[in-house]
Amino acid sequence: MAAGTIRLGVAPIAWSNSDLPELGGDTPLETCLAESRAAGYAGTETGVKFPMDAATLGPILRRHGLALVSGWFSGRLLDLSVAEEQQRIAPQLATFAALGAPVLVYAETTGSVQTRRTTPISRRRRLSAEEFKVLGARMTALARHTQAAGVRLAYHHHMATVVETEAEIDALMAATGEEVGLLVDTGHACYAGADWLALTRRHAARVVHVHCKDIRPAVLEEARARDLSFLDAILAGVFTVPGDGFIDYDAFAATLAAISYAGWVVVEAEQDPATAPPYDYACKGHRHLSAAFGRAGFTIAA
Repeated sequence: MAAGTIRLGVAPIAWSNSDLPELGGDTPLETCLAESRAAGYAGTETGVKFPMDAATLGPILRRHGLALVSGWFSGRLLDLSVAEEQQRIAPQLATFAALGAPVLVYAETTGSVQTRRTTPISRRRRLSAEEFKVLGARMTALARHTQAAGVRLAYHHHMATVVETEAEIDALMAATGEEVGLLVDTGHACYAGADWLALTRRHAARVVHVHCKDIRPAVLEEARARDLSFLDAILAGVFTVPGDGFIDYDAFAATLAAISYAGWVVVEAEQDPATAPPYDYACKGHRHLSAAFGRAGFTIAA
């Protein structure tokens, strides 16, 4: 089947890290947005410095010629009722709906150690089969709620959280209804030891969003051997942009073409901006993905 149309977006975490304020904490939002557009991206996800109010954020994005792609939400459905989670998510959902963001990135962060620098990734919480059923039922109800507002829920498997491995992603997809979309993140899948190509093919009908980051293999080997915390792995440089690591993006683009993916492809590579200048790396990621997706037959919309 012929490839369709994608749009390339970027996440602001390379400019200002949400979990490590010392990484880019003094970088103005205006710099992030101006450089995102200058690097060739059509849209941006939200981040720690973005106002979560459509009346404020909309004009800022329009001034820079950027669409709102999506943005992260830290879920707590294992601890809270669906009604309570709907209340927590309401401001972000309203902003995304008003500004036309197609998806909302959701990850269950109950029991996560992703923000604990002194806690190894191996200390994360793991769910039983029964807990997956509970989480899945609640998440399906929440996804039905966001979809009614015009925004799909895109579940983000993430290192140091309760849904990290390929088996855990499969378990969550089995426990949820089709309302729950899947965000495929190549870097997190690789770090977790998952086969991101097989994962994409297996859950083709559920893939609604894509994050592209690359991996420095020597750093990954060290992070696993030393059981580093997620934040220490980032500081060590485990992640980088597509084209600066070993992930085969021609193969990934061909896989997305085979499942007829059409939507946003987002470069999201958290690094230390002091050693990995965000604009330079954003340009490198944009060039690499543009070439790979072009070779796979995709049209890249502005």
